[in-house]
Amino acid sequence: MRLEMFDPAPIGVVVTQGPDHRLAYTNAVYRRTFGDRPLGRTVRDAFPDLAQSGYFDMYDRVYATGTAEVLTSVPVDLDYPDAPYEGTRYFTFSISHATMSDGRHGVLAVLVEVTDQVTASERIRVLSEERRRVLQRYRSLVSAGSQIVWVTDPEGVVSEPSPGWERVTGQSWEEFRGDGWADAIHPDDRDTAVASWRRAVTEQVPLWSRTYRLRLAKGGHRHFAVHAAPVRDGDTVIEWVGTCTDVEQEWRETRREELLARATTATAGMARLDDMLAALSGVIVPDIADNCTIHLLPHALHRPPGTPLTAERVAAVSGPGLPELPPHQEEHLDPGSPLARAADGRSPVHAVFPPGEPPPDLSPPGTAPWLPPGANSVVLLPVVVDGVTAALVTASASGDRPPLGQEEISLLRTLLERVHTPLSKAMEYQRTRQVALALQRSLLTDPPDVPGLDIAVRYRPSTAAAEVGGDWYDAFELRDGATVLTIGDVAGHDLPAAVTMGQLRNMLRGLTLDRQEPTGTILRRLDVAVQTLYADCTATCVLARVERRDPGGFLLQYSVAGHPPPLLVDADGTARFLTAGHSPMLGLVPRPEYDSAVEPLEPGSTLLFYTDGLVERRDEDLTAGLERLRRHAAGAVTRPLQAFCDTLLTDQLTVDNDDDVALIALRVPGDR
Repeated sequence: MRLEMFDPAPIGVVVTQGPDHRLAYTNAVYRRTFGDRPLGRTVRDAFPDLAQSGYFDMYDRVYATGTAEVLTSVPVDLDYPDAPYEGTRYFTFSISHATMSDGRHGVLAVLVEVTDQVTASERIRVLSEERRRVLQRYRSLVSAGSQIVWVTDPEGVVSEPSPGWERVTGQSWEEFRGDGWADAIHPDDRDTAVASWRRAVTEQVPLWSRTYRLRLAKGGHRHFAVHAAPVRDGDTVIEWVGTCTDVEQEWRETRREELLARATTATAGMARLDDMLAALSGVIVPDIADNCTIHLLPHALHRPPGTPLTAERVAAVSGPGLPELPPHQEEHLDPGSPLARAADGRSPVHAVFPPGEPPPDLSPPGTAPWLPPGANSVVLLPVVVDGVTAALVTASASGDRPPLGQEEISLLRTLLERVHTPLSKAMEYQRTRQVALALQRSLLTDPPDVPGLDIAVRYRPSTAAAEVGGDWYDAFELRDGATVLTIGDVAGHDLPAAVTMGQLRNMLRGLTLDRQEPTGTILRRLDVAVQTLYADCTATCVLARVERRDPGGFLLQYSVAGHPPPLLVDADGTARFLTAGHSPMLGLVPRPEYDSAVEPLEPGSTLLFYTDGLVERRDEDLTAGLERLRRHAAGAVTRPLQAFCDTLLTDQLTVDNDDDVALIALRVPGDR
């Protein structure tokens, strides 16, 4: 064997000869690896630090038997000054029998260093074991907290089974793996959740968090908080690890507080009961129910239980895909109807049933359908204020939505309890307004039937203000044949103003009937009574006396106490305000004097008295409202007197007029 042939070999080569294995040859790679060991010395002398390792026993066996042996990835610890490296390194040895060129026998050893491969492999093994242990610890910890743990590959695709997921959702591994997990998400949450997850994987966010509903193995859905984070090897994401935690209770509590806050905000600053309940219905749908209607019971104070029920629907809100109902409608309900039963019992009526199949007691034969199509449950909740059922809230769920249950009933109760104080105030106002309107309407009688004259009256309560005004009108005949017309307005917008209005109206009637005096004198006597009996009261008034004159026509005598001027429209459409006979308002000036004025009423002429609600607007000067009235009256004078009054109300009033309006019109018949 010519040993020089191994000089260029890229692996280490060493040749020993004789039974004591003296170094006969080392090539360059060997010398760079182990240092320049002196030739002629035994391997045990040349490598004293390896003498106890047992490696050299192989030399003895190979020399004796001639059978080659191989050691794979064995550690070699070197520590001597001539070696370029220190510490443990790994080599693969191949040792075989060799015969020299001179016939002597020896051993040929070939070695390859595999330190990098062994180190990398060991590092991977250690990392894998560490990951396995960490994951096992994490799973054990999570299992103790009743969470779900799941693992995906770097692309976000589920790559390992999750016993927790299977236990909660009922999905098998085959159903869960890949992207199958998305099938367990509630359909309303699925698309947004999947899109968010894909975006997180693409952007490799440090933490992905989401809350969505999962379908349960036992049926229904619950909210779970989902968190996932990437597992990195350096800068490379090698997988994702995530958890799902049941947060249904926390979600319900948060939702509850949010809804209550929304209800409080929605009803803030409202005084009208119907406005407040309408705002609440917008909170109930769609967060609690798919449909909500609210009925006011305007006659609840005086209705005996078991009698027919008049309910005014003031709000109706439906979710997407459900038919809309008109929000304002009066309904007359039989005593046995579900709404009447809930009102009389003052306790909820609750029913759960197959979609679209309500029980007979909720939909008696011959009654109009009142539940939305596809409804699966309904709650009729009476709103009891100060012991009286003031309103009824009807909520229903439809289709695939879980039926309404005790939790929703409790939430509805709490919603209404949060607004009990404003509801009580609104109910008190409702009572006051009903009394005031009843008083006011009882005093606003029909005008008398006077031969030769047409008289029409109108009264419109405010549609926007929360108060009742003190407007009034009156018309009656005196014993001498004259006709008295009067109109007035007591300052204030409440029940006391309405009461005072009634007292002043009746007092003026008595003073006018007592003696035949000029209208100014009668108003002066009325003012003395006002300042004596009602110290803080002020009012405006027009008092007019219409007498027949010879040879024809009529004569108007009138006085104005701080009130808007009467309007006279001639048969040809000429319209002008009567500005004479004006004096201060009642209750304002000590010892006032009131003037009287006289104006002829020609055939075909129309005389109009009105309160300031007909001409006043917040955003303009009073003169603009007066001019508008003059123009509209001139244009409408050719119409019959009743139509004339209706036209003026339509033309003059806005949808949200914020004051009461009273008017009285008189027309002298004639050819026009």
